[in-house]
Amino acid sequence: MLIGLFKTMRPRQWTKNGFVFAALFFDSKLDDLTSILQTLAAFLLLCLMSSAVYIMNDLADIDSDRQHPTKRKRPLPSGQLSPVVARAAAILFAGGSLAAGYWLAPPFGWILFAYLIIQIGYTFRLKHVVLIDVCIIAAGFVLRIAAGVSVIEVQRFSPWLYVFGGFLALFMALGKRRQELILLGVNAGNHRAILDEYNLELIDRMLGIVTTSAIASYSLYTFLAEGLPPNHLMMLTIPFVIYGIFRYLYLIHVKGEGGAPEEILLRDRPFQVTLLLYAAVAFVALYIPL
Repeated sequence: MLIGLFKTMRPRQWTKNGFVFAALFFDSKLDDLTSILQTLAAFLLLCLMSSAVYIMNDLADIDSDRQHPTKRKRPLPSGQLSPVVARAAAILFAGGSLAAGYWLAPPFGWILFAYLIIQIGYTFRLKHVVLIDVCIIAAGFVLRIAAGVSVIEVQRFSPWLYVFGGFLALFMALGKRRQELILLGVNAGNHRAILDEYNLELIDRMLGIVTTSAIASYSLYTFLAEGLPPNHLMMLTIPFVIYGIFRYLYLIHVKGEGGAPEEILLRDRPFQVTLLLYAAVAFVALYIPL
């Protein structure tokens, strides 16, 4: 049962909480040990809170997950994990992360609370409201970025990164919806009722808008944000962002992937290389005076 509980916490999806490191990296704080430790603590507490939310979601979706070709193998719908144990764990994780988060930094505690409230609303109502469902997913990523800002003393962090992060999250959420429609076909609505409100044409049109907006907002960040080095070297990172988004689109439209963004991050080698090259160029631009 402990193994089932750990699986239900979805450790693979903790990679999404990596957005909390955005403030640390882009505010040039990688040489500040206190900021690093504060951000690591925020990351761990976000993992705990997000695990509580994943358990809550699985409890709410236990019946529909039993009809899904892959989700029916999860510990709760398969019977490996007791719903009683899952509820107790969700309460413990959520309460513990809220208390520790407020102790770490009061603004961070409030962000965790806002994240929990939004996710509760999503689980029991908002995931059934067309368009709002994907916007709520994006809001969760923006809150992750804000969480990283709240635990350190930022000086150069630009609001443009909130905009870019939101569009990037929308991009991934729409890609996931598209993959669900393709994977489940005519039975999509039986698993997730909201999928009856979407079709591939609508999602592809929205993906086009969001893709353009994400690239534009990041490009504007690189040459308009205050606090960046005056040599404009951050503009050299734009091609990596474009390629990363294009690679993701390729995996969605050609390879039929995208249902689990964290799987792409952990498995797709070209995507991983792109992230590493992006991080290297951005590090040189932000940390090494030229």
